[in-house]
This record gives sequence, structure tokens and C-alpha cells, in this order.
Amino acid sequence: MAEQSRAVATDFANRLGAELKRELSSGGPESAIKVCRQVAPQIAGELSLARGWKVSRVSLKPRNPMLGTPDPWEQQVLASFDERAAKGEDVAKMEAADIVQEPQGRYYRYMKALPMAPLCVQCHGSADAIPAGVKAQLGSQYPKDTATGYAPGQVRGAITIKRPL
Repeated sequence: MAEQSRAVATDFANRLGAELKRELSSGGPESAIKVCRQVAPQIAGELSLARGWKVSRVSLKPRNPMLGTPDPWEQQVLASFDERAAKGEDVAKMEAADIVQEPQGRYYRYMKALPMAPLCVQCHGSADAIPAGVKAQLGSQYPKDTATGYAPGQVRGAITIKRPL
């Protein structure tokens, strides 16, 4: 199950990364916002439907609380990712998996950390690293945004997979 989940998470990250790079090249960071806003949920939805699993992205500092707020298990894993990163572990290699019993049933849970890449600073970095046009667009599209203040190499969030058993 870990190998299958890792493959889906890697597919998600690769597809999203390619779309972001393409949009950054053609339209800059303001244009790339739509990739995370529209394309990322679309990719997650396609992967979820294809597998019959719940595939999504979460963060302790979500940009869109409706889609990115972690449940208690995910919060615990994200906190452990932050602790591991603080001790020098490579964020790109971080993952966690467990079988959990929830009120709705038993699930295989998997998470793959998403490292903060240098290109992400334009939308997720410190206040002085985010261009004014990006700030304005983020403010209008994400009024409850908390997804800033990151530096390259930190844990930005994670791809999470929930598979019913």
C-alpha cells in the first residue's frame, strides 16, 4: 500500500509541479496562482476518482481552509514533519503511513511532505518576497490565507491519501 500511495503522491506532485513551472514561465507568479487554485484540486479529484481514495493537499497554514485544513491525524503528521525538518532531515524524503480506525471505518493513511521550493517563495514566502500584484490577488481570492512566511526547504504542506480498508 505504501508503494502504491507513494506512486500516486509522486504523480500528483510531478503533474502539479509541471503545470506551475509552465504557468510561471508563460504568465509569471500572478498567473500561476490559478494552478494551485484550479488545477491542483482537479488533479486531486482525478486521482481520487481513478483510485477510489481521497487524495488531497493539506497544510498547517492553509491558503484555502475549505480544501487544505488537515484533520487530526494529518495535523499530527505535519507537526512531526516540521520537527524532523528542524533537525535537518530532507523534507523531500519525508513520508508517513498508518492504519487508523475512525468513526466511519478503518483506513490506510499516507502523507508525503511537500517541500517549500525556491520558486514557491513568490507566493508563499515572507511578506517582502511576495510581489505586490501577487499579494493583491491572493488577498482577493484567499481572504483567510495563512500560507505565507515560508522559506525554501521548509515543510509547506503534504499530499495526503486516505484509503478505505
